[in-house]
Amino acid sequence: MQHSSPHSSPDAGPHTAIAASVAAMMPTAREELARLVAFRSVADPEQFPPSECEAAARWVADALRGEGFTDVRLLDTPDGTQSVYGLLPGPQGAPTVLLYAHYDVQPPLDEDAWTSPPFTLTERAGRWYGRGAADCKGGVLMHLLALRALRAAGGVPVTVKVIVEGSEEQGTGGLERYAEQHPELLTADTIVIGDSGNVRAGQPTVTAVLRGMAMVRVRVDTLEGNLHSGAFGGAAPDALAALIRMLDSLRDADGSTSVDGLDSSGVWPGTAYADEAFREDAAVLEGVELIGSGAVADRLWARPAVTVLGIDCPPVVGATPSVQASAGALVSLRVPPGVDAGEAARLLADHLRARAPWGARVTVDPAGEGQGFLADTTSPAYAAMADAMRAAYEGAEMAVVGQGGSIPLTATLAGLYPEAEILLIGLSDAAARIHAVDESVDPQELERMAVAEALFVLGYAEQRAEGSRA
Repeated sequence: MQHSSPHSSPDAGPHTAIAASVAAMMPTAREELARLVAFRSVADPEQFPPSECEAAARWVADALRGEGFTDVRLLDTPDGTQSVYGLLPGPQGAPTVLLYAHYDVQPPLDEDAWTSPPFTLTERAGRWYGRGAADCKGGVLMHLLALRALRAAGGVPVTVKVIVEGSEEQGTGGLERYAEQHPELLTADTIVIGDSGNVRAGQPTVTAVLRGMAMVRVRVDTLEGNLHSGAFGGAAPDALAALIRMLDSLRDADGSTSVDGLDSSGVWPGTAYADEAFREDAAVLEGVELIGSGAVADRLWARPAVTVLGIDCPPVVGATPSVQASAGALVSLRVPPGVDAGEAARLLADHLRARAPWGARVTVDPAGEGQGFLADTTSPAYAAMADAMRAAYEGAEMAVVGQGGSIPLTATLAGLYPEAEILLIGLSDAAARIHAVDESVDPQELERMAVAEALFVLGYAEQRAEGSRA
């Protein structure tokens, strides 16, 4: 669905000045993004040393100090990671805008599969490649560019708070719990979550719906130890085979997610997502069918979706002829807004236990969760953002869509500050391949979205000032 606004776009003066300012800063932004991407900031000490995340947090804190933020803190959150907070006071009586991003990233998967090293920002065919370039270190630079452009244009007309999370990708809830323990810290009139993206490059977009997420680790045990498959195979219960049966039960024959007790009949009321467009965006191989039933938008934004993220079992290379005594998996379940993530995790765990064959012993442990989110797209801030995006994208109207992914902090902020207007924007597009090999960002999107964010702040501040004079 398209969002239209009765307000006029920001006038050509501020737009031209801000656009020129951002354009002039892009070479510096590339250098800064390269430094930030170089930190191997995966918030999992089993994969990368915590010092990498700590160094990234210090870089963000130093960048905020360089922009004149008067109160910059490294917050030690309950999950053992650090988030970066900054405050830039605005004029007396001005509204407060909170800008969010995260500096932690997904693991690079197979580093050898990358065309260029994942932690080295590399330019190819007009895009910048590197882990976190779009999700979400590029979002940090988007905020910095917007603030710099506002300063160059005469000053920042609002009070700005910035929060940059250190464990968003892990779903361990550190910042959510910290925010709940310190509810006064992130209070704001409007919150801009810079961790979403555009449906495709050149189409400005806000995300109105986020699915929630429940993640569990499941372990199956059947034997005291592995056995020779020649001597014992055929009668000895194979833990890996049991796990495969359990995981297979999470989908119907057409691929639809099927978890006992979880509704899978939701319908998306907004913009359709054509099958062919999705096939192209997802790079589905020729002849391979899409899974599930209903419209693509239903499956992505209105229904639960299960994904097996990883399985603990012997790799093919080096495998021995053995019946496996134990096997495990990490399972993610995305759920639409209105479905409690904790309840979804319980249903998933119960389903897996109930499907265990041969009396296999099963343990299921929570591994992270986040609640879904549904925005109020009729709020004044959305009108201001529509105007700003229309100007930054030379007349293109702002699309309002859903997103299948989760940003756990969003629901926490919505609960803590029910009067705040929350907008989700960002740098991802269909070609960004976030969470996958060869993640990238289109630098034109970084430039245009930074312009849009700066114009939004100007328009929002003017809108609030007019409202207070009325």
